[in-house]
Amino acid sequence: QVQPVESGGGLVQAGGSLRLSCAASGSAFGRNAINWYRQAPGKQREWIGVITSGGSTSYAASVKGRFTLSRDNTKKTGYLQMTNLGPEDTAVYYCNIIGRWGQGTQVTVSS
Repeated sequence: QVQPVESGGGLVQAGGSLRLSCAASGSAFGRNAINWYRQAPGKQREWIGVITSGGSTSYAASVKGRFTLSRDNTKKTGYLQMTNLGPEDTAVYYCNIIGRWGQGTQVTVSS
């Protein structure tokens, strides 16, 4: 079983950067993709990107060029590096691995 746990959220000013982590237990971590999502207040959960087991990445248009996904399989951790943040990026951020969700981590961007 793989159980993701997100961390690294917080309050940041517009234009700032933040790095989120998605740590997961279980031997299957390295063999599976990590999808990242976010959910802003009053909105549906939005897919923002994926990193495959081999390290290939794909991003939603809303974050492409500002967000970067990476992973360290030896640490069983995925990372979401966010730059040039704006108030529209305020949301709870989640990672999903083989259908399992973490609890999310709050990111708040002040203008």
